[in-house]
Amino acid sequence: MTSLFITILNMSITASYVALAVMLARLLLKRVPKIFSYILWLAVAVRMVIPISFTSGFSLLAFVQPQGKSDTNVMEYVPSDIELLKNPVLDIGINRLVSLPSATPGSSVNPMQVIMAVVCLIWITGAVVLLFYSIIMYIKCWAELRTATLVKDRIFETNRISTPFVFGFLRPKIYIPIGISEQELPFIIEHELTHIRRRDHLIKPFAYLLLIIHWFNPLMWLSYRLMNKDMEMSCDERVVRSMGEGTKGSYAATLLSLAVSRGQVQIAGPLAFGENDVKARIKNIVSYRQPSSRVIAISVLVFAALITGFTANPKPLQQSSFPSLSAGDDSDLIYDLSKLMDNKTLYVGNASKVGGLISALPKPVGLEGKGLELQTKTQPYGVTIVYIMDDNNEMTALKNSEFDIFYKNSIMLLSLIDNVDHITYRITNSISITKRGAVEINLSRAEADQLLGEDVRHFATDEQSIRELIDRIENLSFSNIK
Repeated sequence: MTSLFITILNMSITASYVALAVMLARLLLKRVPKIFSYILWLAVAVRMVIPISFTSGFSLLAFVQPQGKSDTNVMEYVPSDIELLKNPVLDIGINRLVSLPSATPGSSVNPMQVIMAVVCLIWITGAVVLLFYSIIMYIKCWAELRTATLVKDRIFETNRISTPFVFGFLRPKIYIPIGISEQELPFIIEHELTHIRRRDHLIKPFAYLLLIIHWFNPLMWLSYRLMNKDMEMSCDERVVRSMGEGTKGSYAATLLSLAVSRGQVQIAGPLAFGENDVKARIKNIVSYRQPSSRVIAISVLVFAALITGFTANPKPLQQSSFPSLSAGDDSDLIYDLSKLMDNKTLYVGNASKVGGLISALPKPVGLEGKGLELQTKTQPYGVTIVYIMDDNNEMTALKNSEFDIFYKNSIMLLSLIDNVDHITYRITNSISITKRGAVEINLSRAEADQLLGEDVRHFATDEQSIRELIDRIENLSFSNIK
């Protein structure tokens, strides 16, 4: 159940960014017919319900792309294995990391396991309460309407309600209160029929069901409210187009006279005629003008591009070209501390960060970098760094040499890449650049922690801690693992 909640939490974070972008688009394009704003909320719904998506270079989420899982179609801000991480961190996608309680060495339970279990229980409880409340309210409304009298077709009249609305899923009906005037009735019927034709009576409950799942996210409540507002305004505009712009005054007056009282709460209830910010709707009706074909065509293109940009994931972070690691002088033994901290990363899958870390480490003399391989599909996660030598004679000499610089660099990488499990250096020659005949130097996280006597990730907090780590590894002996 915890893994399900983490998936939903990641979807909710992504949906929040999309919702903020949709809200901004609504403001910038407020003169465009409201049907487009209404459709734009589809992108938020997609993000709330589907954890994966296609990748595209035209993703408007590139600015909030988390570092991790760059080789997948998942926007993962909260690591799926957060309960197992010794130093759990949230990547909120805007170059900001949020540290969470670390595991206590020797303890039987990781604090994050307890936290996630409690949070998951709260989430389930809240969702169940909201779901049962909605079911009870629906049943209560259905009971009130049982005595309604059929007027004609699917239109019913009753004295148990104060405003017209659509009710029902498979066979929706229009219910109107007793006493509606002959002048007001055509507008009301056309408005509710428009809802039915557009399947709004199904869209609204579905949107509320998504809201129940994401109830913990305030932005989703705001999005739901604004989506309903756009739904009603687009419906109003459709009625005006259907009945003629000369009816705008009468239609606005009907809306005002039958508005739902402000004290009444409509969460997932039926599509009431006068709900959702009546004042704004009346202003929109009065100012509405039939858009030209050109405006509609441009609007379709713009909003299609926006929906594509909101639903597409950014392309995976491209692996940077491997830095030159050719022979150098004594200056090659210097660590670039600033660059190390800039490229510190939670995830081994972030190729650009991993490449940046490698380029900031001391360069092995006599070798040329030929690339790196990232093992990110399944645990244990690893990094393999490939070097090439000139000929077989040098390969023979290398086998008998000291490998301390590789072990030291491996410890640095294990400190600065949070979820990597092992580092491998593969040295081969120019004749064969495959694994066959290559020399490999391996260091696992467990071995590094044993050498240092603690989790090496503790040294990745700042430059001062990294300096301390460098001083300590300079005095380490690696004879036991060679």
